[in-house]
Amino acid sequence: MPERTMAKGLIIAAPASGTGKTTLTLGLLAALRARGVAVGAVKSGPDYIDPAFHRAATGRPSVNLDTWAMGPDLLDGLAARAAEGADLLVCEALMGLFDGVAGVGATGTGSTAEIAARTGWPVLLVVNAKGQSQSAAALVKGFATYRDDVTIGGVVLNNVGSPRHTALAGNAIEALGIPLLGALPRASDLSLPERHLGLVQADETEGLADRLAALGRFVAEHVDLDRVVALAKPSKAGPGSDAPALPPLGQRIAIARDAAFTFVYPHLTAGWQAAGAELCFFSPLADEAPSPDADAVYLPGGYPELHAGRLAANHAFRDGLRAAAERVPVYGECGGYMVMGETLEDADGVSHPMTGLLGVRTSFAKRRLHLGYRRAALLADGPLGPAGSPLMGHEFHYASTLARGNDAPLLHATAADGSDLGALGSRRGLALGSFVHLIARG
Repeated sequence: MPERTMAKGLIIAAPASGTGKTTLTLGLLAALRARGVAVGAVKSGPDYIDPAFHRAATGRPSVNLDTWAMGPDLLDGLAARAAEGADLLVCEALMGLFDGVAGVGATGTGSTAEIAARTGWPVLLVVNAKGQSQSAAALVKGFATYRDDVTIGGVVLNNVGSPRHTALAGNAIEALGIPLLGALPRASDLSLPERHLGLVQADETEGLADRLAALGRFVAEHVDLDRVVALAKPSKAGPGSDAPALPPLGQRIAIARDAAFTFVYPHLTAGWQAAGAELCFFSPLADEAPSPDADAVYLPGGYPELHAGRLAANHAFRDGLRAAAERVPVYGECGGYMVMGETLEDADGVSHPMTGLLGVRTSFAKRRLHLGYRRAALLADGPLGPAGSPLMGHEFHYASTLARGNDAPLLHATAADGSDLGALGSRRGLALGSFVHLIARG
């Protein structure tokens, strides 16, 4: 493997969700790109939406780094490839810096702190200063001393109310020997729109370029960009492996891609292409069928429940998918799995006919959160591997299963804490799917 030049990296993290990580991350990416810096981004954890915003802000692909689902070689290889051609790599954390799950997965518990420890990238901690001043320093001190192998390189305060507020909190933090690199005033007009699984997707966000530019100007005005860039350090991790996280489903893979089917992990499709697979995209919402010369079809997750009526009316798509399933494997995840079923009930309780490749019937009217990592084993040979193959994935949806039908299950799964979840998903002939978003081999 040729030696890679590793860009310097840093991590933007926070004590908890909702603190301002995404605002600072996107603003920093946009501000640095506007300065001519070749800046890249990665996302810690199993998130589909943030990497698309990263790509919009940087003009470069972003990938996920997940210590629970990914082995060390895959983690290091993805980080190394993300850094290629970049001057700086910014990793956006998930949840709180030290938050992970109860059970250890392929490399760790899924916390961003494990990425920081593995790479040696310093952490720029975003602290919500609303309702406190000097007490923010106590919080920062706790984060700075919690793990010896994680370095808090600097702090940016968010939601500051005045210069006096900034000085009270900032002076107390700097007395710890940790620099204050910025203070963001309250600015609700810069927030991005949200829906039930997080932010509205990048491709659907109205005026995204203008929003990102505004975030960039906001961060550039209130954060010392030069000192932030100076924090970054090269990764101490190795070059890792270029092997795909999952084997390609076929040599020519037709992939559904539009507003209803967008949840694709970038590392999966990039890995398939690097392994020699050809990807061809089609839009079910535009009533397009998968290419007839494809030897596999992939229906990823997304928001089909928002477009169920259109999907039900698109006969060229439905008929084309059924025809494909008679000759090649058709694999669906989460939303794609729902569309492969008999019916999908939308939020208003209206039931729409789907493609009927599988017997599952799902409802978005009867909402119940399903969330967590999944360690799975295939129950039969197929395009994902031979029976017994271990797979790592994540489940995050609000849809309920009204009926599974008579299809055989696809997987046997356990949760991150080892709890037995039993048989999941469905398979019938060449059609297979489940609610689990697969991330990597186990």
